Amino acid sequence: MRYRTLDANNDYTFGQNGANFLINSPAAVGQAVLTRLKLMAGEWFLDQTAGVPYGTKILGTGTENTRDLAYQTTILQTQGVRAIVDYASYLNPTTRAFVVAATINTIYGITTISTGS
Repeated sequence: MRYRTLDANNDYTFGQNGANFLINSPAAVGQAVLTRLKLMAGEWFLDQTAGVPYGTKILGTGTENTRDLAYQTTILQTQGVRAIVDYASYLNPTTRAFVVAATINTIYGITTISTGS
């Protein structure tokens, strides 16, 4: 597994040769998970089934019972993920921000991901 590293603005990094890549590591799998969690279902023209079903399972009212399952399913279906070791989510009712944090067991070891800043 090979991913180009991202900077704080989620842009590709350049100019450091091999240091710009996450290769066969827990961090590479973690970045793959976060990238998939940012993809809305139907958004990618090459695979309309890829992505998180934000419109039907996460956003809006009445999604309390479906949003965590949708995130966990996406995490578990990411290449290199073996299992979710720990999972937590938080909905801030004031800002309506939904943050997910998870510790995942990958084929390369354990890593932690978070959708919040």
